[in-house]
Amino acid sequence: MQFRLLKDKVLSKLMLILTVLSVSVVLIIGVGLYYKSIPVLNNSSWWALLTSSEWKPLKGLFGFFPFIMGTFWVTGIAIIIALPLCLLTSFYITEYAPNRIRKILVPFVNLLSGIPPVIFGVWGVLFIIPLIQNHIAPHFVEFSTGYSVLAGGIVLAIMIFPLIVSIICEVLNTIPRELKDASLSLGATKWETIKKVSLRKAKPGIIAATVLAISRAFGETIAVLMVCGNNAVVPHSVFDAGYPLPALIANNYGEMLSIPMYDSALMFAALLLFIIILLFNIISRVILARLERRLAA
Repeated sequence: MQFRLLKDKVLSKLMLILTVLSVSVVLIIGVGLYYKSIPVLNNSSWWALLTSSEWKPLKGLFGFFPFIMGTFWVTGIAIIIALPLCLLTSFYITEYAPNRIRKILVPFVNLLSGIPPVIFGVWGVLFIIPLIQNHIAPHFVEFSTGYSVLAGGIVLAIMIFPLIVSIICEVLNTIPRELKDASLSLGATKWETIKKVSLRKAKPGIIAATVLAISRAFGETIAVLMVCGNNAVVPHSVFDAGYPLPALIANNYGEMLSIPMYDSALMFAALLLFIIILLFNIISRVILARLERRLAA
C-alpha cells in the first residue's frame, strides 16, 4: 500500500516537472531570441526599429514597419475570407448535410490540412496570381503583377480553412440537441435556430478556433513567400506587394549569417513575430474569458 502511494506521489511530481518544462519552452524561446537580438537593439531603439520603413541592411538601417504591416495585411485578408466560409461550411456539415454527404465532406476537409504548404504556394503562383493580374486587379488598379497581399491572403485562407472548420464542427456537435429541439418546437425555422441558439452557444469555440487559425497564419512562410511579391514597402491596397515577417526570415536567414548585424536583425524579426503572437493570444484569452462569463450569467 505504501509503495503504491509512493509511486503515485513520484508520478505526480514527475508530471508536474514535465508540465513546467513544456511551458518553460515558451520562455526559453523568448529569452533566446532576445539575446540574439541584442546587437541590433544596441544599434537602434525599439521605436526606431518598429516605426522606420528604411530597410538597408548593408548601411545598418533596419526598419521593420513594412514587414509588420505586410504580416497584418496578409493575415487580416486571410481571416476575412476564411471565417465566413468556415462558418457556413461547418453549419452545413453539422446541421444540413445528409450522412452520406457528411462522410465525404469531413475526410475531404481533413485532407486539406495534410497538404504541404509548398503545394499551396505553387497553386497560388499557377492560378491565383494570373486570376488577380488578368481578371480582378484591372477593375480596380491600372496595373498589378498579381503578386500581392491579396494573393497571400487567399492562399493563407485556404490553408487555415480545414483547421477552423474542424474545430467549429467539434464545438457545434457538443451543443445539446434538446436546446435546438426546444427552439424548433416553438416555431423557429432551422436557420433561426442556428442564429439564435447554435451560434450563441458556439461563440466561445468559434473565437478560440479563429485565434488558433490566426496564430498559425502569422507564422506561415513558404506559401506566403511564393505569392506576396516580397517587396519591403508598406502595402496601401490589397493589390500591392507585401513582405511578411516569416518570409523575411526564410528568404534571408541562411545567406546572411556571415553579417552579424543582419543576423541579429533577422532574430529580432523572429522576436517580433513571437511577441505579436503571444500578445494576440493573451488578449484573445481575456476576451474569451469575459465572453464565457457573460454567457454563463
